[in-house]
Amino acid sequence: MQQKYYIFIGVLILALLAGIFAYPNYFDKSVDFLNSKLGWTLPHFPEKPYILGLDLQGGVSLVYQADLSAVADKSGAMSGLRDVIERRVNMFGVSEPVVQIQGQDRLAVELPGVTNVEQAIQMIGQTPYLEFDEQRTEAESKPILDKIKELQDAQTKGEDVTKIENWQLALENPYFKPTDLTGKYLTKAAVVFDPTTYKPQIQLQFNSEGDKIFADVTARNISKPLAIYLDGASIIDTNNDGKIDAQDLYAPIVQDKITGGKAVITGDISTQTANTIATRLNSGALPVKIGAPISQETVGPTLGSLSLQKSLAAGLYGLLAVVIFMVVIYRFPGVLASLALVIYVAITLAIFKLIPVTLTLAGIGGFILSIGMAVDANILIFARMKEEIKSGKNLSQAIDEGFKRAWPSIRDSNFNSLIVCAILFFVATSFIKGFAFTLALGIIASLFSAIFITRIFLMVFIGKWAEKVKWIL
Repeated sequence: MQQKYYIFIGVLILALLAGIFAYPNYFDKSVDFLNSKLGWTLPHFPEKPYILGLDLQGGVSLVYQADLSAVADKSGAMSGLRDVIERRVNMFGVSEPVVQIQGQDRLAVELPGVTNVEQAIQMIGQTPYLEFDEQRTEAESKPILDKIKELQDAQTKGEDVTKIENWQLALENPYFKPTDLTGKYLTKAAVVFDPTTYKPQIQLQFNSEGDKIFADVTARNISKPLAIYLDGASIIDTNNDGKIDAQDLYAPIVQDKITGGKAVITGDISTQTANTIATRLNSGALPVKIGAPISQETVGPTLGSLSLQKSLAAGLYGLLAVVIFMVVIYRFPGVLASLALVIYVAITLAIFKLIPVTLTLAGIGGFILSIGMAVDANILIFARMKEEIKSGKNLSQAIDEGFKRAWPSIRDSNFNSLIVCAILFFVATSFIKGFAFTLALGIIASLFSAIFITRIFLMVFIGKWAEKVKWIL
């Protein structure tokens, strides 16, 4: 008998700590009051702020345009580009980035909490584009070299080079031409060491399609150089000028046809450089090229703050409406359920801080929706309790049977909702992921509240006295 009271006290302590952690302002004000009146030096509760998304706290919004001129599957390339950049910014600690495709060749990137536009551009720009180029024949190189010389002569004379026929030809690499093998097919990059020289190397692993392309490329380039570029430049300082730029060219000689989908990049590189390159490649080799953003904007939090206030107000009004409904319809059990609901809100908000969860307007919507689902569980339990009381059972039996009969329905409905949340989280875009995640956390917390907290409250507060005043039930 005493166990239920111990559990009840534990629940109250948990609720108090969760409430203070979720909103410590009142606790800190009380501490300040006691310290000033009694001369104490009690500390404040550690403040851990909520993490807010771009729509609530501001950040950086960038729009990129992808070069799809050499891509057949444009839709697939843009989807791959979106996934890679999202993975990239996540690696840099940006919470809840929004990366969305706009139109056919544009990509919008929203980075909450980032206020430095240049930092954001650098973050995206460092995402590597890996390509393998094969050597041009003399017949292929000559027209490009001739065009370069023609443009140089025109520049010397002060002429407009853009009026020269096919002047864009001079922009191409006169010695190497692109192959079909790019970072699109890269699955993994790792640092390994040569067993003879112990020098660091970068091992590349391609997927099955990349394996076939790599085998074809190496087969037709035996005893010829194969240039490797990362973001349009060599990955190794081949001319020893202390920097990696367009003047470098890393082009190892192909000794034989390579199968198995693995390639090893060798050269005079340090372990640190090799690790950096491998990390960059693993974070995402872009399937298509992107240049500088065509649009960049720093988004302020003014609108977000207003929206947050309105959302919180809507949540508070909704909670009050639910409490009134529960008290009117279910009387004293409704009061206990409302108390459990308040505890559920405090626990859920504390979890949002602990994980932490990036709160967006969509995420707040998911949390508010979970409040309604928590109430639904209580309604099922109380409805079953009333049925048991009408059948002639005492209150203790009615409570036990009510929970037993309601549990299958509560379990099935909530688990189905969790399945939908999982699908949305793993399939949908970043914006929807926030909604799915907060909703899932709210559902789990609501199950704990309805099945555990509400039951303890009923067992503690509804005893033999209630048999005499059944109208409160």
